[in-house]
Amino acid sequence: MFKFRKKYNDFIKPSEELKETSSGSVKDFIDGSILTKTEVVQQLPFIIFLVVLGIFYISNRYRSERVYRDMVGLEQELKELRFESITTASDLMYMSKQSEVVKRVENEGLELIEATEPPIKIYLEK
Repeated sequence: MFKFRKKYNDFIKPSEELKETSSGSVKDFIDGSILTKTEVVQQLPFIIFLVVLGIFYISNRYRSERVYRDMVGLEQELKELRFESITTASDLMYMSKQSEVVKRVENEGLELIEATEPPIKIYLEK
């Protein structure tokens, strides 16, 4: 796919040898000529891979933080709903006590009376 093979010559001119062995200076870095050197061009696929990998790591970090925030919010909502459920069950138990039912019947003005005799079982013979 990428054909960045270096061609080797048996004989190198002295001027070319100095060009190849010269190290990068600040001037080369500022004017951008360091990017045209063959060593940098050969490493371009690896540099692109590192950039893509860095972007992937950053996006993964943001995604994990968002999932954590959602999880904390759902735990808080679950805690509130649990408290509401306990409160509602307590209110229902209080309202269904016999003395409370009698008070509510009297307040509503219904003509119901409380049974004074215990209930009896009715047996049917077959």
